[in-house]
Amino acid sequence: MNKRILTTSLVLSLMLSSTSVLAAVTSCDTIMDKVKARLEHKNVNDYSLKVVSKDTETSLRVVGVCEGGSKKIIYKKHKAKKSEQAEKTEKTGE
Repeated sequence: MNKRILTTSLVLSLMLSSTSVLAAVTSCDTIMDKVKARLEHKNVNDYSLKVVSKDTETSLRVVGVCEGGSKKIIYKKHKAKKSEQAEKTEKTGE
């Protein structure tokens, strides 16, 4: 009886550890889709997402890690077109 419980425990722990490994190797497309959905839910517009190597130095915000930690997804917010036009108008006085 004890041997059966030990075997069952071992099998369950191996299954759980393999699940976490599979979850860690998520594709960049999947992570980008999730990030895009969150940004759209928050009504964020005029942005770009880019997949880069984990070693890439950047001052931009890292919003996700993918491919088992070998790559990261960076986020860049672009200025809205309307606000750029408003700034130009204020500067020129038109």
